[in-house]
Amino acid sequence: MQRRRTSDDPHSSLVGQDSGGRVACYGSLSEDAVEISQAGNTSLGEKSTANVFSDGCTRIDFVLVWETVPRELSGQKGSRENRALQERSTTLHRTWRKKFLDKLHAAGLHMEKHTARVEKKVVHYLLLSAPWSVLCYYAEELQLRVPLQALPNQTSHWSDRVLRQLGIPNAMAQEVPSLPLDYYTCPFKVNKLQWFLGSDKQDTFFSTTQRHQILYEILATTQYGCSKEREVGVDRLLSEGVFAAAFPLHEGSCEAPPEGPASGSPSPRQVLFQYWANWRKWSKYQPLDYVRKYFGEKVAFYFAWLGFYTGWLLPAAVTGTVVFIAGIFLVFSDVPAQEICESKEQFWMCPLCKSCPYWQLSDTCSTFMAGRLFDHGGTIFFSIFMSLWAVLFLEFWKRTNASLAHRWDCSEFEDIEERPRPQFTAMAPMTIINPITGAEEPYFPKRSRIHRIVAGLVVIIMLIAMVVMFVVSIILYRTVVAILLSSSGYFWFVASASRIASISSSVVNLFFILILSKIYISLAHLLTKWEMHRTQTKYEDAFTFKVFVFQFVTFYSFPMYIAFFKGKFVGYPGNYRSFLGIRNEECSPGGCFIELAQELLVIMVGKQIINNVQEVAIPKLRCWWHKHKLLSTKKKAVGEGGPVPVEQAPWVVNHQLLAFEGLFDEYLEMVLQFGFITIFVAACPLAPLFALLNNWVEIRLDARKFVCDYRRPVAERAQGIGIWFSILEVITHLAVISNAFLIAFTSDFLPRVYYEYIHDSSLRGYVNFTLAYAPWDFVQQSNTMCRYRAFRDQDGNLTLTYWHLLAVRLGFVIVFEHVVFFIGRVIACLVPDIPESVEVKVKRERYLAKEALAENKVCAAAFRAGSVVPVRSSSTFCECKQQLPFSMIQVLLERREARSKASTADPAASRDWETEQVEGS
Repeated sequence: MQRRRTSDDPHSSLVGQDSGGRVACYGSLSEDAVEISQAGNTSLGEKSTANVFSDGCTRIDFVLVWETVPRELSGQKGSRENRALQERSTTLHRTWRKKFLDKLHAAGLHMEKHTARVEKKVVHYLLLSAPWSVLCYYAEELQLRVPLQALPNQTSHWSDRVLRQLGIPNAMAQEVPSLPLDYYTCPFKVNKLQWFLGSDKQDTFFSTTQRHQILYEILATTQYGCSKEREVGVDRLLSEGVFAAAFPLHEGSCEAPPEGPASGSPSPRQVLFQYWANWRKWSKYQPLDYVRKYFGEKVAFYFAWLGFYTGWLLPAAVTGTVVFIAGIFLVFSDVPAQEICESKEQFWMCPLCKSCPYWQLSDTCSTFMAGRLFDHGGTIFFSIFMSLWAVLFLEFWKRTNASLAHRWDCSEFEDIEERPRPQFTAMAPMTIINPITGAEEPYFPKRSRIHRIVAGLVVIIMLIAMVVMFVVSIILYRTVVAILLSSSGYFWFVASASRIASISSSVVNLFFILILSKIYISLAHLLTKWEMHRTQTKYEDAFTFKVFVFQFVTFYSFPMYIAFFKGKFVGYPGNYRSFLGIRNEECSPGGCFIELAQELLVIMVGKQIINNVQEVAIPKLRCWWHKHKLLSTKKKAVGEGGPVPVEQAPWVVNHQLLAFEGLFDEYLEMVLQFGFITIFVAACPLAPLFALLNNWVEIRLDARKFVCDYRRPVAERAQGIGIWFSILEVITHLAVISNAFLIAFTSDFLPRVYYEYIHDSSLRGYVNFTLAYAPWDFVQQSNTMCRYRAFRDQDGNLTLTYWHLLAVRLGFVIVFEHVVFFIGRVIACLVPDIPESVEVKVKRERYLAKEALAENKVCAAAFRAGSVVPVRSSSTFCECKQQLPFSMIQVLLERREARSKASTADPAASRDWETEQVEGS
């Protein structure tokens, strides 16, 4: 719900002088606060490329777009029932749109309408601009932070400082022109207007992103129907198809200006394109302050985290590559590998299925050697390294996050400054007093929200159960395919049966993941909206939790099956265990480690390739198709003798871009990648290298999408990366446990160490040590002696060696976890979450705030006494100013009351927004 502005509203004391010398005021108080102009299809000449109205002065803050079909074309196709249904839908949409726009008109927004013909549709562009009075009112409502004093931009990267101290030239540094200044800021207050920096320049006092935030607040809270039916806000109208789009405009073209002094200074969008979204800048620091200024803190925090994560991947990738190369050299000197390759007909292995033939262990020579690339002593070192790397990464990100949050004035955003979501404000059934700010805020009963959350969890559990069922079906598919290929009689199929079944199931699993993810994300959006979370941060955290739990099960269930369950419950010849009538799956002859590495590469690398191709191809194709339709319409118009088309207006160009759909998919992709390179890193030391290469592309690819392919998003404030940090912490702890069990129960490392210590340090005879003889009953039935991997005697009973190894494995898990967790805890204690320099700045600002408060009290006392005592301190930003005359305030209040009484007879109620032709003033 929007705050009701009553006649005794203390904020009505804010006034300013416009360029004509008239008194400006809040919202509907202004006598001529609304301007409706219809530019139609007229040429705007040079002004068509500027973000202003036809008058060349009024700034465009937001654009609403809707499409209509001319009456002569609306009923040409379809049956009578379909035409009647379409007509009812069109009438309902027209009614909703009229109510919505009438209320925007009454709220004091300036408007200008343009139309364009695209194929058989008419596209309506309604340009919106907030006057000074509306901006001031909502700036205080939203607690927007405005500058008190400018400071030099002192941003520097930690690697830049290190290289400077070492005297090494920094190849990653770049000179970005016109860096945004830093400011001391505070929340905007009407009665403190003249204290703020630049308050005498109404056109530029509020930044472009702040104007967008104010317009979106108005659009998101304007009611056009029944609040119980959630007929509130532009988001609902967009989902219903009443409007085709709603967006703020980019600032100019993304292409770099031509060289030379005549070209002038580049726009912020052009600076971002040249110094951030340019592929040639892949090795340079990101201009995060520019990103924050143009897109807001939420987008800037994502790119800051992504760049920080990519930088930390470099040592992990180098270490993993060294471990992998060491594995290559170890393969050629590995004694067990040599024994297998030279065994020839020494080891006849038992059949893998009832109809499968006996096979020789020497046939698996190449597969076993490939498995040794990932399963050797370096695996232990790399697992410990990556576990500590993850802990250090999170600890140092905390410090970076604290520094950025302080520099961008959002350290206390979630606790104090964050307002309720506009959708929550409009639909909440009651209000209460906020215990922190003391302000009255909309409220939704906690008990009702808990009931809805529990209902949503039941739906999530059902969907997760469906995923588990699919994983079981994939397991059965692998087994059935392996059996069919093994019994086919073709040598190549028989020899590669297990490998073909594994690779094909991985590909099927990948496509299932991608399809089911799209369905679940849509359902999670509906459930989270239904739960009525108060703030945008809580809404996004709840949505993120739902989707990540589902995606975690979807992406990691099959690798976890291979790592911890496959081949562990097989049984032995003559007594094999089965599931649903099918024999349990065994590990491939090369071991489960090589299968796990293969699965990780298929899912991780395959998903990255598919995502990058989608991110490049789909936006380009959609933009091309949209432009193609417009060009074909223009050519047709010229061919019919119409006017020669002029340069497209900025709102038309921006409408051709893709709608921004949030950062969730970007975060999810990176966090899942983080899980792959930590949870299963023992099986694939090359995972960090693939992640690093992908992220180098991802940063510039995402930057290019934001600058060139997406419509400009409404800037949002944030204090960090939100619940994603908590998810990363959970993944880090899970990675330690996972790698401990992976090394202990899936790798051959501990059996080799045990054999070296107990039997032979040269590992001679290790292969024979790991193979058991088939039980006598099975041998008598087949008249053939065969071997299988297990520690059992010829009666099928587990040997003493099995129990010794089990004790060693459990002991290793306990020691590994305790050592890594202890070192991680020590690191967390030694590395403070907030850098000392930031703590000093925070204390300094608190001191300045106290000084300013003390001087403000002196100013207030002097004003109440009837005198003006200017007080100026070199360390504060307070200066008393003469207040507005009481008579002027009284006039404003009388005009507000008169306008309120006359609202029922508002002339906007009779406007036809589809066809009205009104000239702009």
